[in-house]
Amino acid sequence: MTASRPKTKEFDVWQVISWAVLAMYALFLIYPLLKLLWAAVYVDGSFTLEYFGQFFAKKYYTNTIWNSVKVSLLVTLISLVIGVPLAYFYTKYEIKGKTALQVLIILCSMSAPFIGAYSWILLLGRNGLITNLFKPLGIQLPTIYGMRGILLVQALQLFPLVFLYVCGGLKNLDNSLLEAAENMGCSGVKRFFTVVIPLCMPTILASALLVFMRAFADFGTPLLIGEGYRTFPVIIYNAYFSEVGTNHNFGAAISIIAIVITTVIFLIQRFANSKFQFTMNALHPIERTEVHGAKSFFINLFCWLVVMISFSPQIYVIYTSFQKTSGKLFVSGYSLDSYRKAFESADRAIPNTYIIGLEALAITIIIAILIAYLVVRRQNRMNDTIDTLSMVPYIIPGSVIGIALVIAFNAKPFVLTGTVAIMVIALVIRRMPYTIRSSVAILQQIPISIEEAALSLGSTKLEAFFKITVPMMGNGILSGAIISWVTIITELSTAIILYNLKTITLTLEVYINVTRGSYGIAAAYATILTATTIISLLLFMKVSKNKEITF
Repeated sequence: MTASRPKTKEFDVWQVISWAVLAMYALFLIYPLLKLLWAAVYVDGSFTLEYFGQFFAKKYYTNTIWNSVKVSLLVTLISLVIGVPLAYFYTKYEIKGKTALQVLIILCSMSAPFIGAYSWILLLGRNGLITNLFKPLGIQLPTIYGMRGILLVQALQLFPLVFLYVCGGLKNLDNSLLEAAENMGCSGVKRFFTVVIPLCMPTILASALLVFMRAFADFGTPLLIGEGYRTFPVIIYNAYFSEVGTNHNFGAAISIIAIVITTVIFLIQRFANSKFQFTMNALHPIERTEVHGAKSFFINLFCWLVVMISFSPQIYVIYTSFQKTSGKLFVSGYSLDSYRKAFESADRAIPNTYIIGLEALAITIIIAILIAYLVVRRQNRMNDTIDTLSMVPYIIPGSVIGIALVIAFNAKPFVLTGTVAIMVIALVIRRMPYTIRSSVAILQQIPISIEEAALSLGSTKLEAFFKITVPMMGNGILSGAIISWVTIITELSTAIILYNLKTITLTLEVYINVTRGSYGIAAAYATILTATTIISLLLFMKVSKNKEITF
């Protein structure tokens, strides 16, 4: 009788992938953030809190925190007031031209925030189109500069995020609950506040967090339209580039403060969200109903009026891109001169935008679907850690990520500053959470028994994943990818810290030309980005055969 051989441990490819993903985050996220912390507290060979003390000792700096929090809270409130009813009307009722309406809503949120600020300056600035129309009538419009302008620009750009999230939440709502409420005499506005809002609260809180973080991290809008109203991201940028020269310790200290603030806000949101956790199966999803008469008129008026006000600045930017210019000024007549000058001076920016963007998107999609599988199908401590790390860039301002990467990779052994690689890395780290979340959501709906059947028929784990699971995740991957792609090509806060003449992109060209006063060329670049966004959305709808995008 021969002794049985001990069983060899089966090679687990997903364990290797887990370690590889964890190593990626360790190198490109944890290591830069630790270097950032080191630069903030370790100066000239000794530990110090000098730069933190310098920040909190001056109201000039500390007031910017309150300014940013106040603006972000107000923007979040306004976005919820607009976005939640809009999502409810869009999901519950038949809206005229609903597909075009959704495309326009998405386009409102997809341009770089500072482009929205620039657009509103063209309309309501001191020499804006609307301002000049009212001047002969003796009507002085309120100034768009300062806090008021920041609120206007950010709220009209960020409410679409609430709309997309809440639309997704409403699709998971069982219509029988609404019917039961109506049968008990609870209908109309009362049903909306007592039934719909509580059932959608987890989604509403998630969208509120995203809006708050986006508003808090935006420095392009306050920089262009804020004038004397100083916000925290602008101080981070100015401190890093202006006040400490090549030292960067003060900028690093302020960046650490930003991380602490956004982390606290994120934890508060998580705590609030835990109070509204419940599961619900939408056996009878909400179906759109026809409305007639005054109700139909006011619902359509509200939806289209909000969207057209929000999108009108982009329409005007497109219009101005075809106006004649004399030097930096618009003159009467139309021409393609702005586009000619734009293409002549952007021989690198245009190809860079698409090459860097597509490289970042390809890497984002591959890593995101692998992380989604690890999080959903291979739950353990390591993969839970990966899931947590994947959300860190979601809550940290882009300028902080950019500063951390510069500090980490501007000296041996890793010299990446000024290269295409560091731009791609920053975009992947920053924008991957969108694709991860949508991929996780769709994978949770796919039964694991399908993969088990493939394995029993002889497929390897990777074959079963890429040939069976990934195709079934298609719509979820594409939904996240389209959001990642558009935010990649319009990224400013990270790119402005990392770029050089070799890696400049269209968004940066818009920003540079706006600050120089070359509005015609800036409008041409902005129009190219808008056209890219529209084409991307139309391709998404054609490929996915899905006319609606939700989170």
